[in-house]
Amino acid sequence: MTGTAVICGLKLTHDGAVAVITDGRLIFSTEAEKIANSPRHCGLTDAGQILDELRASGVDPGEVTHVAVDGWTPRVDGSSYVELRGRDGRTHPLAVAGYSDEPGGPAGPVRPVHGDGLPLHPMPGGFASYTHSAGHLFASYCTSPFAERDRPALVVVWDGGMPPFLYRYDPRGGALRRVGWVGPASGGLYPIFASHFPPFRVDRRSPDRDRMFGMEALFPVSGKAMAYAALGKPDEDAIAVMERVTADLPPADTHLRMYGWTREVLRRLDGSGLPDATVISSFQEYLFRVLLAGVRAALRDAPELAGLPLCLSGGCHLNITWNAGLRASGLFEEVWVPPFPNDAGSAIGAACAEMVRVTGRSAVRWSAFAGPGIRWDGVVPAGWSARPCDVAGLAELLHRENEPVVVVSGRAELGPRALGHRSIIAPAVSAGMRDTLNRLKHREGYRPVAPICLAEHAAEVFAPGTRDPYMLFAHDVRPEWVDRVPAIVHVDGSARLQTVDASNSPTYELLRAYHRLSGVPVLCNTSANHPGKGFFPDPGSAMAWGQTRYVWSEGILYTRGDN
Repeated sequence: MTGTAVICGLKLTHDGAVAVITDGRLIFSTEAEKIANSPRHCGLTDAGQILDELRASGVDPGEVTHVAVDGWTPRVDGSSYVELRGRDGRTHPLAVAGYSDEPGGPAGPVRPVHGDGLPLHPMPGGFASYTHSAGHLFASYCTSPFAERDRPALVVVWDGGMPPFLYRYDPRGGALRRVGWVGPASGGLYPIFASHFPPFRVDRRSPDRDRMFGMEALFPVSGKAMAYAALGKPDEDAIAVMERVTADLPPADTHLRMYGWTREVLRRLDGSGLPDATVISSFQEYLFRVLLAGVRAALRDAPELAGLPLCLSGGCHLNITWNAGLRASGLFEEVWVPPFPNDAGSAIGAACAEMVRVTGRSAVRWSAFAGPGIRWDGVVPAGWSARPCDVAGLAELLHRENEPVVVVSGRAELGPRALGHRSIIAPAVSAGMRDTLNRLKHREGYRPVAPICLAEHAAEVFAPGTRDPYMLFAHDVRPEWVDRVPAIVHVDGSARLQTVDASNSPTYELLRAYHRLSGVPVLCNTSANHPGKGFFPDPGSAMAWGQTRYVWSEGILYTRGDN
């Protein structure tokens, strides 16, 4: 790597991660939660761990030439700091860029805040820092097909601590235009509102850490609420109440204002008799309408923005219903969401922003499977046996036994969605499989199970069935397939589809082999992990978990002997 810019991106707060880009290629990105069964959303605050991850991924820390640190929420005095514990045991505060950008000003290159004091010797002590919002922007744009084509694009960033913000980015000269806010509410309003309902209630008195009061306790809520919303339908009267509250109160863009907006809506809906699922469904629809109206208004006020493709980023764009709605709006040439729209992609985004500044490149070559590889001592737990089994044999097992299998293969996925390398795979041909998977994962019964489908057959089974390799858009299951793959059909007939082509190996080969045996090009896919932890880092962890009879990894089938 001598003579080449080696750029290390760091996200040190929740959803911590370290990523390296060199010569326009993402070498790796490791999220802290994917190390040794660590807790979901954990930070990366230890310098020794960062250096270890660099070395484990084949990067000599001494060859790193540039470091970029993700920005963070300002304190009361307006300054932004993150903390990193050095190998000496001391905590080092690092002054970084803020959270969001201000609208307006001329289009031009992104400008970082420069800092020093990184306790990461032999890496540089100095670093560049970009706003948290800018990191989301570049994580999405630089990995998009538009960057490959050198094509300008719009980018909407909507994250937990900020309302949706619209940018225009032109890779020719790296010109970034901060168009402005396209909605009044920070993304945190979604889990805050949902947390007031029994399925997701957050209670500071609860011994369950996921029910304790605090923003960290809200992390699991959004995905559950998105699934729960499908149990109801939007109610126009409820939406009208939300519109009136928004008109009557200041923008719901701080924690206190988000709680205030929530309480006022619930007060006005008290006595309406609406089921909880209807209220949450109405709330989800209301937020989408506000977003779409804001984007339409921005395009109307600046006609030169029309006709461009759209990139989406920020945690709110894990919402497959909103993503699909924006794509179906007809406003955009194309819509792109990376597999890491939430803060799992922030280290990548910081590194991309620095790549743009240092090298002038705006496109990065990358793979969705650039996470950590399998790290395992190879010890098979007592009660388990191992035998060779190729992909065709695994397909035959799934078809014959109709049981779930944990698959741990190659390098882990980037982002929060298991895409076949750290997955529980199962046949979708019986409705009972959804219940089986939810039970073994200790999930609520209303939670859907996602399908993986051969890309070349997706339009036969799903509508629209377009290429969606990262499970980030809602599709409908076509009526003639509902009874053939009932395990992946949500209560509203939708599915969080992942299409699979030859670039995703061995999942593609597995689906093809299963299709030949069964005539069905679809399997169930859900993440393989302990409750509240990141993906299994190795097959030994899956066997220690012990909730499935079979674990498959790198051509070996491990079978529990007590069944």
